[in-house]
Amino acid sequence: MPNTSDSASRKLLQRLRQALAEDSAGQARLDSITTIIAQQMETEVCSIYLFRDPETLELCATEGLNKEAVHKTRLRLGEGLVGRVARLGRNINAADAPSVRGFRYMPETGEEAYSSFLGIPIQRLGDRLGVLVVQSREARSYSDDEVYALEVVAMVLAEMTELGAFVGEGSALSARHQHAVLVRGTVGQEGSAEGHVWLHEPRVVVTNPIAEDIDAEIVRLTEAVETLRVSVDDLLDGEGMGDGDQREVLETYRMFAHSRGWLRRMCEDIKRGLSAEAAVEKEQSIARQRLENAPDAYMRERLTDLDDLSRRLLRILTGQGQETGATMPEDPILIARDIGPGELLEYGRKLKGVVLENGSVGSHAAIVARALAIPLVIHARGVLTEALNGDPILVDGEHGVVHLRPEDTVWAAFRDKMAMQAEAQKRYANLRDLPAETTCGTVIGLSMNAGLMADLPSLAGSGADGVGLFRTELQFLANANVPRRGDLAGLYARVMQAAQGKPVVFRTLDIGSDKVLPYMRRPEEPNPALGWRAIRVALDRPGVMRMQLQALIRAAAGRPLHIMFPFIAQLDEFRNARALLDAEIEREDKLGHALPAELRVGAMLETPSMAFAPRKFFELADFISIGGNDLKQFFFAADRENELVRRRYDTLNTSFLTLIEMIVNRCSDTGTPLSFCGEDAGRPIEALCLSAMGLRALSMRPASIGPVKHLIRRVDLSEIRQAILDARDRGDQSVRGAVNACLADMLNNRRA
Repeated sequence: MPNTSDSASRKLLQRLRQALAEDSAGQARLDSITTIIAQQMETEVCSIYLFRDPETLELCATEGLNKEAVHKTRLRLGEGLVGRVARLGRNINAADAPSVRGFRYMPETGEEAYSSFLGIPIQRLGDRLGVLVVQSREARSYSDDEVYALEVVAMVLAEMTELGAFVGEGSALSARHQHAVLVRGTVGQEGSAEGHVWLHEPRVVVTNPIAEDIDAEIVRLTEAVETLRVSVDDLLDGEGMGDGDQREVLETYRMFAHSRGWLRRMCEDIKRGLSAEAAVEKEQSIARQRLENAPDAYMRERLTDLDDLSRRLLRILTGQGQETGATMPEDPILIARDIGPGELLEYGRKLKGVVLENGSVGSHAAIVARALAIPLVIHARGVLTEALNGDPILVDGEHGVVHLRPEDTVWAAFRDKMAMQAEAQKRYANLRDLPAETTCGTVIGLSMNAGLMADLPSLAGSGADGVGLFRTELQFLANANVPRRGDLAGLYARVMQAAQGKPVVFRTLDIGSDKVLPYMRRPEEPNPALGWRAIRVALDRPGVMRMQLQALIRAAAGRPLHIMFPFIAQLDEFRNARALLDAEIEREDKLGHALPAELRVGAMLETPSMAFAPRKFFELADFISIGGNDLKQFFFAADRENELVRRRYDTLNTSFLTLIEMIVNRCSDTGTPLSFCGEDAGRPIEALCLSAMGLRALSMRPASIGPVKHLIRRVDLSEIRQAILDARDRGDQSVRGAVNACLADMLNNRRA
């Protein structure tokens, strides 16, 4: 059995250090490393497989297998034992490899002579880089000490691969961060942007993965952990922490920082030969592997705490703080794993676009990005690994695609597209003061959605008739504490003043589901979208809503006031919410405050239940706004955060349009004004069909008003409606094809 004591492990790493320090080409380094590992581990074979692309592993170096197979043998992710190690991110330790399920024999390598197999993933913080393999003729399982020693080596290889140590003459590997990369994600906010990368949290680079002085490294780590603990304690003892949920979260955070097991495991890694920084990253990678796929949501959330603590500790050890000396480019496109609304608002409109590895279409960041009209791509897996500050980047928010360091042909095509969009916007600007009136004389009211004071300048420029939805939750989401009533009243008053007499519909606080206040306990719910959110929270905990209603009444100061309650699912919820408002009106009157000149109280219809509500609901509501995003996901039972199903159901589905028609007819019977608010209202074809079904008011992001108005003014709505009805009678699942054909004929006839 080979000697795998701590000193032997350190000796192996010291030999690796010498190999890495030599002035040799990348392939020579890899070849030397496999020889050193095989000798030190006393195995006949050591091989290193690295990723050529996200789905393909390549044999890049070997000691013991046929040298002719290097850079020729390739495996798909999940193929053979090597591919399984890479896909699962877990070790495979087999005494008789050919008998293990999934084994694949690669004849060109000559590995048929070897029975035992130990494969270790080469990965850095969840980023898969390759697989390290040792094999022996003897049929045996490798000991825990041997496995640990090889894990330590794999950690070093991951760091050196990231640094490009194996790129150069004789190597088929290309340098990272130099070639063009295409990253596919999900649309979070439409729009296109070009610019240069600005990393929200610059990646810490570990340049010294192997310890020179074990005792000195342990001292460095211990002092850094103590500094980290003091900073967390100071954060908890700071002003404004109180005794609420935020303190509870930070207490959990402190518990991790003070964990003796965490420090002990890192010290053990250092004794095996890793530097303090590499030990921190090794523990972080192990935690990621263990917690990322945990079935318990609480445990998955703790991964975020551990990630953040590890990053803080690495910054203390390396001195690589947030301020790296880099200058933000003039055209920054922000790259982050995720980002809170307050942090995104601090960047403001200086950003040209945002790309997130995580995020969701309803996340805080997406809400702010829409408010700022910034293109946003979410679920862009791997973008943090590939991007460096200052890299040229193109963001296609229309298709959820990101081009890093694009080639000239991609640049040219993208700029042509942006030029065409800019030319179209000029045409739309000419329509700003014209009504959205069809050729048959039907006028459609077009309003804009907003959530920030910064949105209001778009009101005049877009040609909107008013603000159909002002999201009041952004002010709550962006603050560490509940906003003060006076501050809210001042903000709402400035919004009304900026609207210059045009109506503004204020939606009361819509929190819960994917919008959780930083100072509010998030209940554990199996399906938050169907849970304790919006009006349900407000009626169960009326204190915040009463304060918000008071702020709105005082902000009106004798002006007209429009208030809308979100997520009403039954008549009594609307009655109770309106009763709360009536009580605050009475209270403000007694206090001598000016009351609104006109008070209109409406509801968002976001659940199918309200389409079938008693007639009294439609009589009591001064107006109703269909919340298209939620109504569609509940109607089709398709979570709009789930990429597997959210695109499966078309807004122009005949069943959904029939539901819209029914709501239109019910509101028409009671004379209740009705509008449609949501992403689909800003898509020209969808807006046209909604109008054809009887809607006469739509609310959308400001940039969509021009394209929607442009199309509406060119069509006869009665012909579009007839195409929809004919498609429905035929039993078409969607009317999209029929409407597009009708529209093409109509526009072609006009040109003729």
